[in-house]
Amino acid sequence: MHIPDGTLERLLVQSRHLTKEDVDTLKQESVSSRVPLQKIVLDNKKIDEATLTKLFAEYTGTPYTEVNPERIPPEGLERIPERIARQYNAILFQIDPDGLQHLAMEDPDDVQAINFIQKQIGGRVKTYISPHGSIQAALENYRGNVDKELSKVINIQSEKETAKEEKISDDDIGEDSPIAQTINLLLEYAIKSGASDIHIEPREDYVQIRYRIDGVLNEVNRLPRNVHAALISRLKILSNLKIDERRIPQDGRFKIEVAGKKYSLRVSTLPIADGEKVVIRILDESNQAVSLKDLGFWGYSMQTITSAITEPHGMILVTGPTGSGKSTTLFSMLSELNKPNVNISTIEDPVEYKIKGVNQTQTNEGAGMTFANGLRALVRQDPNIIMIGEIRDGETASLGIQAALTGHLVFSTLHTNNAATSFPRLLDMDVEPFLIASVVRVVIGQRLVRKLESETRIAYAPTENEKMNIMKLFNLENPQNFRYIHELEKQAASQGIGGNVPLSTNESGILSLYKPGEREDESGKHSGFKGRVGIYEVLNNTNPIQRLITGDGTSDQLQLQAISEGMITMQIDGLIKALRGVTTIEEVLRVTRE
Repeated sequence: MHIPDGTLERLLVQSRHLTKEDVDTLKQESVSSRVPLQKIVLDNKKIDEATLTKLFAEYTGTPYTEVNPERIPPEGLERIPERIARQYNAILFQIDPDGLQHLAMEDPDDVQAINFIQKQIGGRVKTYISPHGSIQAALENYRGNVDKELSKVINIQSEKETAKEEKISDDDIGEDSPIAQTINLLLEYAIKSGASDIHIEPREDYVQIRYRIDGVLNEVNRLPRNVHAALISRLKILSNLKIDERRIPQDGRFKIEVAGKKYSLRVSTLPIADGEKVVIRILDESNQAVSLKDLGFWGYSMQTITSAITEPHGMILVTGPTGSGKSTTLFSMLSELNKPNVNISTIEDPVEYKIKGVNQTQTNEGAGMTFANGLRALVRQDPNIIMIGEIRDGETASLGIQAALTGHLVFSTLHTNNAATSFPRLLDMDVEPFLIASVVRVVIGQRLVRKLESETRIAYAPTENEKMNIMKLFNLENPQNFRYIHELEKQAASQGIGGNVPLSTNESGILSLYKPGEREDESGKHSGFKGRVGIYEVLNNTNPIQRLITGDGTSDQLQLQAISEGMITMQIDGLIKALRGVTTIEEVLRVTRE
């Protein structure tokens, strides 16, 4: 879809997405960089592609659609060959019983393309405009079932001689080799499955492939043992690692594009008893910041954070174990604060999310660029806001505290079990209690739970035994405590948590709970969960909390004081989200018991 600059300007101004002055600034950037205005607007995230496409559709009077890849009929793929579909960014996404064919295109003004496709498919055609990303995702249907393709490649590789797997030729790991195809398919299948990590692990008789999807690790395939050395070597070539170094861990990265989206892949190798294990972290570079509300913040937690991040100085800490979503929470808060008149600088290990307009630095231990050394340099760069990827030692903690004392707003993470234990952790790093009390604004404790798919989740009436267990586990046997939960659920419902589902509680007890529903997908199974959401506790460093910190208060005392002031613990936040049908009780217990 190409929108002329004049038309684009009118659409943006008339829809009030941008002012005339904003557009003029972007036009100057377009001229100086020789990049089309439309790309500048999208790259600067002034408007998303879907919204811009809708505006253009209304302007031209063209029907708009977003194609659902799961609902494309096989006949639609057969009528337009893949080569033509990709050449013209077009997909036949629906065929009516009366023969009317529905064609989605990125550029329905391309008369030559439409004429060519109509001759190809014949019959009546209704044309729609669709965003580029939507078309690209739909075109992946031409690949069919990735698992079946992978099996074919594995079978070819299995037929090879299995002896002496360590002898690898250039042909074994070249661009067109079965090994290269295997890696491409593993990556593609992982991305389609929504995996965050791929584990490639050598076992005695096979190579185990596991994907981490929504935080849970599952085996998806087993490859012949004889492909292991070639597989690892190919990945090392892609990641610029040393092929012949198998005794020590190595870290690298590379990038790929799938369905029009760019992904950064972080590769980590580790020698184990049966060979080298590889873990690949998948990062979607096209990911935009998710709002705090969409992350799962609401009520007291949202109010406390919103107030804290508007302070001119101080420290905001996010705590939790590895993989609990700390970086995503930081990314969202920084993106909200990211304005042209604010200088944001970060020191990270590694840089996971790229934020346009933010100065991001990656640590490099070998070159002496530690968190502490990087932070010393950052404070000389006139920042308003500093983000330290992780406070790992007393030196970094002290420097972060000093930065917050000298007029900077500092964000960082700590590895602690909950919000209250972050204060003793800082004390263990030899930070003075009065400094902690005066500098830290809020501490966010968090975990991630799997989200129930809203279309398939099932409400059910729990048994009396289930109710009793829940009341005991969450300390709700006291009627006053239960009324508190009922009031919290009503508040959460009023703020849109869980959508329009009815309340699961009344003043006398639990009426309903939710469990995952079943549906078929291309792999023949579905967990009933889709994506993850955070459960949080946000500790506000009030005057009573500060007195406890300077008076050597324990983490339990800090926790009780914070709860008395309105803090909702992670367990209670999880319970409310389970009652609202966002997740399940089992998920909440799984992550809060760890």
